[in-house]
Amino acid sequence: MNGETAKKLLNNKKVIEEIDRHRWIESEKAGRDIGFDQASTDWLERFSQAWMNYHMPKQKSSGDPRSGEKENG
Repeated sequence: MNGETAKKLLNNKKVIEEIDRHRWIESEKAGRDIGFDQASTDWLERFSQAWMNYHMPKQKSSGDPRSGEKENG
């Protein structure tokens, strides 16, 4: 992941919530607080692509309802 994409994600409130949840889970596993920096680095490497695919799918054309375009007919 490039730095620009990571920066955009880290400005997203829902991503921060996901990272905080990840921090809590991983801290419980480690038996100590891993901190936001470690949690965010780990989350960005392991889960950001799947998160983007689900929450920010590429816009499709050809009347796909998710694209916001209306089908002719």
